[in-house]
Amino acid sequence: MKPAERRLLQELPTLRRHMASSGVLALLGAVLVVAQASLLAALLADGFDGHLAPGTALAALGGVLALRAALAWARGMLAQRAAADAKRALRERITGRLRDTGPLKLASRPRGETATLLTRGLDALDPYVTGYLPTMTAAVVVPATIVAWLLGTDWSSALVIMLTLPLIPVFGALVGMHTAQRTARQWTLLSRLGGHFTDVIAGLPTLRAFGRAEHQTRVVREMADAHRRATMRTLRVAFLSSFVLETVATLSVALVAVPVGLRLLGGHTDLHTALTVLFLAPEAYLPLRAAGAAFHDGAEGVTVAEKVFALLDEAPPALRAADRRTPPDARTAPLRLAQVTVRHPGRAAPAVDRFSLDVRPGEHIALTGPSGAGKSTLLALLLGFVTPESGRVTVGGTDLALLDPDAWRAQVAWVPQHPHLFAASVADNIRLGRPAASDTEVRRAARAAFADGFIDALPQGYDTRLGERGTGLSAGQRQRLALARAFCKDAPVLLLDEPTAHLDADSEAAVTRATVRLMHGRTAIVVAHRTSLLPHADRVITIAAGRPAPQQPAPAEGPVRS
Repeated sequence: MKPAERRLLQELPTLRRHMASSGVLALLGAVLVVAQASLLAALLADGFDGHLAPGTALAALGGVLALRAALAWARGMLAQRAAADAKRALRERITGRLRDTGPLKLASRPRGETATLLTRGLDALDPYVTGYLPTMTAAVVVPATIVAWLLGTDWSSALVIMLTLPLIPVFGALVGMHTAQRTARQWTLLSRLGGHFTDVIAGLPTLRAFGRAEHQTRVVREMADAHRRATMRTLRVAFLSSFVLETVATLSVALVAVPVGLRLLGGHTDLHTALTVLFLAPEAYLPLRAAGAAFHDGAEGVTVAEKVFALLDEAPPALRAADRRTPPDARTAPLRLAQVTVRHPGRAAPAVDRFSLDVRPGEHIALTGPSGAGKSTLLALLLGFVTPESGRVTVGGTDLALLDPDAWRAQVAWVPQHPHLFAASVADNIRLGRPAASDTEVRRAARAAFADGFIDALPQGYDTRLGERGTGLSAGQRQRLALARAFCKDAPVLLLDEPTAHLDADSEAAVTRATVRLMHGRTAIVVAHRTSLLPHADRVITIAAGRPAPQQPAPAEGPVRS
């Protein structure tokens, strides 16, 4: 059993219960197989001699067959339920980890691979849970039960079965090692295809504008063809495995049947015993043959489990909700970054290098510096989206890592450089941070952000449904809606990431007035490339290569260049 399989059983109680129930059902099934073989042998041997009434034997045989059918139905139903529970548990763990993962690290993951893993990937667990696990349990229980029965009926046949049974798993393992490699390559190609296709769809307008859509169509076709070829190679190996296992099982049954037939002809055994052995011998090999076939069905599920656990292990597990502390009141609690270092995956130089900053309640701080200096990373640290490699981020003296993240973010309003607007009404986008806000409060927030003018001009005003990512609105309008969202939330801590970037002069002036109004009475940290907000900051900190330059007081008036 691979480490991913052991971990699945350790971390998913539903699979352990599934294995236990499968073992019980397999044992009952093995008893019914023995009973069926005995009754059929009695019907064919003793029934013709008049020692057993055919009607009684047929009725008993029919009852056994009905019970076997009921067990098969119960096994299938329980397996389907276990598969659904296992997939739901893994999806919840993946989405929980993605929710706890900061946007900077989340953006570094291939979106297509994650989407494929959550959908098509986890669905590959169905054959593993419904086919492979029950079959493996039966492969242990059923042969052992049949051999134990035959030891008391015909010990020489039981000995032959005991010696030939290991041949099937040996040959199956030899072919299975090759299958695992093929399946891993098939999954890699599928993930690559899903990721590339997602990126192509997202960038289709750009591709069409540059005349590269047809080229990407050929690329997707070639990747799909590579995945098709890998799938067919995997299927060929699966068919080869089935041929090998069937051949070995057939020869093994022959090794049992030939001696029994010779002893029957020689008068060394009776017809009833011979028939019982002939009926039970194929049943002893059947679970192992089925396990070999189910291995190929479940191989992709094991590969997916490895990918799932690799994703879950990318970052240390978050504290349990019961261990989280309630954050202090941000209106009176100082914020502090103490010798904080952050290093992004795949980059040698740290994004933030031993950075320290103390922010008093109600203080306004502007962060300036070149792109890539680490300004946005500092905001991500304060939001809890990034975990520092070393150093501490504290709120009122308490480490941010120990606080309930949702309770802390409820006291923070974040206005990113490129705010995300959802395909919902304008009002719903504004009340995102406070869903219970009334229509009056939404309108008041829009007026405070100088957004009410263009909202009233929309076809349905505040009920106008926006396109995805705010399609149809200008950059300045989207930014003012983000500021209205922050006004509506009315949080004591304000984090703004270049709110006036990429705006024209009129939009910048409107956004600046709204931002200054929003900062009043709140603790505010503003990342600024332009100078319009600098006069309204208590301190201006210039950052270069993740470290602060000597602090300087903010200018009293007029635009200042950093």
